[in-house]
Amino acid sequence: MFRTCLLIACCLAISCSSSNTTTSHPSPKGKKPKNLVLMIGDGMGVSQITAGLYSNNNQLNLERFPVIGLVKTHSKDNLITDSAAGATAFSTGKKTYTGAIGVDADTLPHPTILEMAEADGMATGIVVTCEITHATPAAFYAHQYARRFHEAIAKDLMKTEVDLLVGGGQRYFLRRRDHDNLFLTFKLNGYSLRNIATPFSELNIPAYKKLAYFTAEDKPPYKSKGRNYLPTAVSYAPPFLKERSSKGFFLLVEGSQIDWGGHANHIEDVVTEMLDFDQAVGNMLDFAEKDGQTLVIVTADHETGGLAIKQGSYMGRDSLNTSFATGGHTCHMVPIFAYGPGAEAFSGMYDNTEVFHKMRAALGFKEN
Repeated sequence: MFRTCLLIACCLAISCSSSNTTTSHPSPKGKKPKNLVLMIGDGMGVSQITAGLYSNNNQLNLERFPVIGLVKTHSKDNLITDSAAGATAFSTGKKTYTGAIGVDADTLPHPTILEMAEADGMATGIVVTCEITHATPAAFYAHQYARRFHEAIAKDLMKTEVDLLVGGGQRYFLRRRDHDNLFLTFKLNGYSLRNIATPFSELNIPAYKKLAYFTAEDKPPYKSKGRNYLPTAVSYAPPFLKERSSKGFFLLVEGSQIDWGGHANHIEDVVTEMLDFDQAVGNMLDFAEKDGQTLVIVTADHETGGLAIKQGSYMGRDSLNTSFATGGHTCHMVPIFAYGPGAEAFSGMYDNTEVFHKMRAALGFKEN
């Protein structure tokens, strides 16, 4: 299985350099990035990328990246990680136990890359297709010993200065069991509050305001059920954040529901979510290529479903013969892609904790 996954990854890397349909753009070298964007395709392994590729006329925006590597995903206590431990490895550089949010294996909190960016005066943002309090985004701003504590995680968010928040989970801020109204706290902290009823094109937020944009009361729906904001929000985020700090920005983006399609063993949702995420990746690359100061990193916290594409598959949408080995996660390594100043540091094969250290070094932050 290892050799098969590695072979597929190598083939994907070769296709990035030889594809006739997609141009590979070299990364600017020799300078420090001003901005850093980490894009996580939750549950996105090589097979999910392959399914998206062959369902989309053999073309993805991921092929535009000049630097590709492989990431080991295991957690501290299990060969198979969950999103909480996986994201905490990215955000703090610490291996931890399943379910941990921003804490190490001894439940001690550690500063996250987002918190370090805030402390350095950078603008920060989070754009996700899950609840804002869900495991992956939470691991970048909260410190809780269990991912299930959504309301406590929401209160942790109130201690930060994140400039842009886009995602679901409004209930954990407004309709809480403790009856606290965190929307009042948002307003006191200088946020404009909006929801999906207002298109991004109609937003007019003053530069001195932050933005919390809620896309659902609970979980946002699948793309196939009408969700349609991720690529647009990803295009909106960079200019919004650039207005808020001359020192640059850190942005976390998650295509959260690739994972959910994998858990459901539903290939149509895996592909639809994969292509939605890839469109967002393309929009971010368009910005980075024009900007010249932005490092874009795309990876996954783990693979979900043990997806196999089998004999009898054909090129084209709805033409894949697939099966799933599990309704859970696997320990497969996942790919990592990088473009922009400092991208070359992300090639190779390494633990997920190294993603944090490479980001920290790229931005010039000191070791913890």
